[in-house]
Amino acid sequence: MSADRHRGDNVQVFTVTLQRTGRRFDVAAGETVLEAAQRAGIALPYSCRAGVCGSCKATLLAGRCEYPRNPPLALDADERARHAVLLCQAVPASDLLLEAREVASVEDIARRRLAVRVAEKRLLAPDVTGLHLLPAAGQSRLQWLPGQYLDVLLDGDRRRPFSIANGPQPDGTIELHVRHVAGGGFTSWVADGLAVGETLHIEGPLGTFVAREDSERPMIFMAGGTGIAPVKAIVEHFLALGTRRAMDIYWGVRSAADLYLLPQIGQWRRQAPQLRFHAVLSEAGQAVAAGQRAGLVHEAVLADHPELSAHDVYMSGPPAMIDLARHRFVAAGLPEDRLYYDSFDYAPDVLAQIIAGRAGFHPAT
Repeated sequence: MSADRHRGDNVQVFTVTLQRTGRRFDVAAGETVLEAAQRAGIALPYSCRAGVCGSCKATLLAGRCEYPRNPPLALDADERARHAVLLCQAVPASDLLLEAREVASVEDIARRRLAVRVAEKRLLAPDVTGLHLLPAAGQSRLQWLPGQYLDVLLDGDRRRPFSIANGPQPDGTIELHVRHVAGGGFTSWVADGLAVGETLHIEGPLGTFVAREDSERPMIFMAGGTGIAPVKAIVEHFLALGTRRAMDIYWGVRSAADLYLLPQIGQWRRQAPQLRFHAVLSEAGQAVAAGQRAGLVHEAVLADHPELSAHDVYMSGPPAMIDLARHRFVAAGLPEDRLYYDSFDYAPDVLAQIIAGRAGFHPAT
């Protein structure tokens, strides 16, 4: 592979080759592998876009890359020793040969910006606001796959990512579950200031956390907090398809008041007898009072399924939960290419502040 090619404008270009399919695309100087792939219309897996969740992990078979933006926080020492890279942060320093998953199902859906109006707002839980958004006058409805997310666009090029909690609807309704974060200006405004009829500007769809339909294996869904939103969308998609695959849904929350989808989940269980639901409360006293299971949600999954090699697993929630669970699930026999997850607990600008405050990172690795 040559690492000394230039475009006509004298900008150095490197080529990435995907081993599984042989597809190739060019990466301009300073561009990440993920950015270049998206520009080329190739869908590689990703979620947080900040190097903290690991969903964009691939194996570097040849070549060299650097991390001039954010450190690859989602890679542990063992993964880095096995030449794992994070595509959302990796900037090529030579031509690359990668072993990476592709998510062809999302390639034909164009990302776009549009204005939406707030059609409905209601309190789902003490700190969760439910929004129903509709395209503003003159706007066509957004297209997406169940499980994807969108960015709400704010002033100053700031963005706030939120999972879409439903699949596409004939009227274009988009359902969001917005958790109020202490000190979070936008989520505080959603909870206390945003009114029905107001307009938001969004961009989407984003992410590759979508249903994989080419399998008959039993499925495990694990959600933490409002991570239930994309899980809801994917489960409803499978139910609409009339799937007969076994489905276990684990929802980890702090208290019983956080289980705001119980009526909906009850409908799922009546519709699909093969679907089982497991609530897991992290506050032991709350769990006892509510007659629910206590502990950490990933531990409940492993207690019920100590051997995961026969399953497909979908999980969505905070980065710490995702990072811990993915290592434990792979150790329990789950092939990594059957582990699908979504994690974007922090907005990009907030993540940048957190990462900048961490000492001891050298940007080129």
